Amino acid sequence: MSHPELPDPVPGEPEVHPDERTVVPLTIEDWLTVIVMALLALITFANVLVRYFTSQSFAWTEEFSVFLMIVLSLVAGSAAVARNRMIRIEYFADNGPEWRQRMLARFGALMVFVLFAIVAVLSARVTWDDFRFGETSPGIGVPQWWYSVWLPVMSVAIAGRALGLFIRRGRRA
Repeated sequence: MSHPELPDPVPGEPEVHPDERTVVPLTIEDWLTVIVMALLALITFANVLVRYFTSQSFAWTEEFSVFLMIVLSLVAGSAAVARNRMIRIEYFADNGPEWRQRMLARFGALMVFVLFAIVAVLSARVTWDDFRFGETSPGIGVPQWWYSVWLPVMSVAIAGRALGLFIRRGRRA
């Protein structure tokens, strides 16, 4: 990914990060990534051991692993938005006058905000339906809303990160 040349640091001001001129603290996303990856590794390793020694497997591991991979994707999406690593056409986003780059960055952040705000609202309705109608998961029969509740929560987090990016991009004149 190419980046335009960053200006020399101004004495007395914090040094800029190459990916994001304002370093974004992502402690929550980073720790969630570590926890989810550790859980995935432990579940998979335990299932391999059980299958090797008993020729059987834990029935719940596949369903729970798929759920954790979806959570991991959403956490990574939140971190990508906050670090301004969203998908874009760099020819347009990173070339041209500074005002156009800023305008396109703000437009992209606003569109991500709108998209994930809509996803949050619609997925909250799905979660409510799962809860109201007593849907259960196909693999192990737990309430489906245990899984689906995380989509609106993570969508709100991604929308919040996109809104923060939109505001940060507007502050640069």
